[in-house]
Amino acid sequence: MNWFLAKTDPETYSLDDLERDHRTAWDGVTNAQAVRVIRQMRPGDRVFIYHSGGLSTVAGIAVVRSEPRDDQNNPKSAVVDVKFAGRLEPPVTLAEIKQSKLFDDWALVRQGRLSTMAAPEKFVAWMRKRYPGADI
Repeated sequence: MNWFLAKTDPETYSLDDLERDHRTAWDGVTNAQAVRVIRQMRPGDRVFIYHSGGLSTVAGIAVVRSEPRDDQNNPKSAVVDVKFAGRLEPPVTLAEIKQSKLFDDWALVRQGRLSTMAAPEKFVAWMRKRYPGADI
């Protein structure tokens, strides 16, 4: 199982929306580097859902439920289906992630505009320590 992080503007589609819908097609990604990451996702992989747009928090977790496929609305993009898996209470802020100094080489810190990325194992381990009861 691999871990990823996907950003969403909560005004467009939030963790609340995913929890209500239970499942959605994760679409709208156009950056070539982020599209390559989506194409690496496989069923069963986990995704940290990150709220951007001023909040800058890792708010919850989703599970990839489909193989990646071409986006019917944009041939340069790809989509996967994801299913709501839980909330992280309280959410982890980008400021906390940066202050830890453990992830300075991660795209989340280095490439602020990249919307989808692999999550390094050391981040997953760090999150497991923060949320010992969560399914991380």
